[in-house]
Amino acid sequence: MILMIIDTHCHIYDSEMEDADEIIRQAAENDIQLILNGTDPQSNIEVLELSSRYDNVHAALGYLYPFADEVSDEDITLLDKQLENNNVVAVGEIGIDYYHTKENKEKQKELFEKMLELSEKHGLPVIVHSRKSMQDTFDILKSHDVVGSMHCYQGSAEMAKEFVKIGFNIGIGGPVTHKNNKKVRKTLQKVGIDNIVLETDSPYLSPEEKRGEVNTPFNLKYIIRKIAEELDMAEDDVVKTTSLNAKKMFKLNCPGL
Repeated sequence: MILMIIDTHCHIYDSEMEDADEIIRQAAENDIQLILNGTDPQSNIEVLELSSRYDNVHAALGYLYPFADEVSDEDITLLDKQLENNNVVAVGEIGIDYYHTKENKEKQKELFEKMLELSEKHGLPVIVHSRKSMQDTFDILKSHDVVGSMHCYQGSAEMAKEFVKIGFNIGIGGPVTHKNNKKVRKTLQKVGIDNIVLETDSPYLSPEEKRGEVNTPFNLKYIIRKIAEELDMAEDDVVKTTSLNAKKMFKLNCPGL
């Protein structure tokens, strides 16, 4: 049986990395499905275009916190229309981040709320970024009828369990392999494989074995290996379970699953 691997969060398009098309083609040859995450109007257009050309590409569209100060009503209307595309499986990457800037907290939260309203309108899960803003993120999500994944989760293991309770998977990527990142490995242990999805955040967050290099979906093997080691599982079982988690969460039509 072919094992289908799903990278639920990556930025493989021209405005973020070179050779995007070649990486996508090679991923298909290696049975890797990709959910490409847009973060602003330009990247959303790129993601939609790629999803129309490649069977292994699924689109997630959203406006992330750096866009909070400039988003317009026209931008929201455009995204609302784009989310009707059949290749779209999620609203994301969206969220709030007080690590990079605290000056516009209210605008970040306002944009996040608008993204969640679009998720509810279109019946789509969300892919959420949260850094130094975990409680606000949780409180806002809890007030909406949404499910999804917590991208590159950086909160406590205890809080992760609370996100799971309200319908969220925890995205595990390269940081789980970093020698000094015991926090992510503790979260992994606490939430268990049934609440995990794989991600790379390519071209960012390379695993320990590839630090200093551009990250790609082919580095999922290191993440899978580490999860298997931490949970005392076979690597194939990590792939099977996380892929089924992703398929269910994002309603993916993937052959072999």
